[in-house]
Amino acid sequence: MTDVPYAALTSADRRSGDRRADREYDKAVRVLLWVAGAIAVVLFAGLMMQLVTEPGSTNSYANLAEAFLNGRLDVAACFDIDCAIYDGRTYVVFPPAPAVLAMPFVALFGTSFAGFIALATVLSAASLVVWWRVLGKLAVDRTVAAWILIALAVGTPLYFVTIRGDGVWFLAQVTAFLFSSLAVWAVIERRSLWLVGAFVGVAFLSRQMTILLVPFLYALWLRQDEKLFAFDRERLLAIAKVALPILGAIAVYLAYNYVRFGSPLDTGYDYIATPLADRTIITERSEGLGLFSPDYLLFNLFYFFVQGFHVDFVGTYQTTVGEMDRFGTSLLAASPFVLLLVFAPLRRPLVIGGLCVLAMTLPMMIYHSNGYSQFNVQRYVLDWMPVLIVALAMTVKRQLLPPFAVLVTWAAGLTAITSAVAFIGTAA
Repeated sequence: MTDVPYAALTSADRRSGDRRADREYDKAVRVLLWVAGAIAVVLFAGLMMQLVTEPGSTNSYANLAEAFLNGRLDVAACFDIDCAIYDGRTYVVFPPAPAVLAMPFVALFGTSFAGFIALATVLSAASLVVWWRVLGKLAVDRTVAAWILIALAVGTPLYFVTIRGDGVWFLAQVTAFLFSSLAVWAVIERRSLWLVGAFVGVAFLSRQMTILLVPFLYALWLRQDEKLFAFDRERLLAIAKVALPILGAIAVYLAYNYVRFGSPLDTGYDYIATPLADRTIITERSEGLGLFSPDYLLFNLFYFFVQGFHVDFVGTYQTTVGEMDRFGTSLLAASPFVLLLVFAPLRRPLVIGGLCVLAMTLPMMIYHSNGYSQFNVQRYVLDWMPVLIVALAMTVKRQLLPPFAVLVTWAAGLTAITSAVAFIGTAA
């Protein structure tokens, strides 16, 4: 039988051969699932080690939470390098929602609260639960859904920002991702535009760019047979439901900026005062070229699309592990499973979601920071990660599962290698 050309086989022989091939593919996928699961367990253990050894007094959201508790907007101290000094006062420049989440813990333990990684872990775990429910509502095969969750948990920037949750930048992203994920859940499971608007509002008050997810969420809410644009009473009421909570969040943010810096559009970035000992290439860029400049374009394009994982080897013979590239690894190198989205169906939510991603990504191509300091990720991707997950849910069917499993396992393995190198560098 093995010497007979496939074209010469009977249809029964072909079906039998195809079934055998399917069984072999399923077996390989199960083996890979065990491998990827084992890697995820190891990474979770590493996260737990970081969680229990967090020193405290590292996240400026603790200072902002204390300020809120005392009825102030300025902070008494700053644990991070990105704080602004304006009119003799010090301010945390980032949006305020994560500080509100931290207020109960700071009220109990003070600004030395050493549980921000634990808080980030809870928020990320909640995000995974939310996506498991969303994938179920989208009727995604349970095996495929399990692979998508593994990809999200340890093959995207989510793991990195969780294990670095003791930093103000990373806690902001964990918080924003949870609430943007909840917005997708509110569309898919609850069909509640009020909730969508409320969740997007909180996400916006954590990471401003997440507000650009609204058109994608609206497209998800529409039935396939409904027109995208309509101006009847029902549609206008629907738009009002989602818009009012978001407009409320925008009003809060503009007022927050006005009270601090005298202008609703002034976020305080121009007043950041970095101590001389803490200056980085990002400091030099912002002071020398500004926050936005076309000079950053080529650099950001390379790091977003093609830059590979890199570790320096140092010493006389360059055999000692040194530092990883703090500008990170490109999305396509760190999370290569996204390449399978070339097979994504051209459905309206994905087309509009793609336009939302483009609207978020283009400004970042001329932004002074691509997420520095980071390693095996481009962490700003988390702002539009909900679009990517829904796209994977609509794309990865059983026939694409074997290559998807291989690429997710690779991504998880690279995350583990990154964590190991980071541990070696810390130990050294």
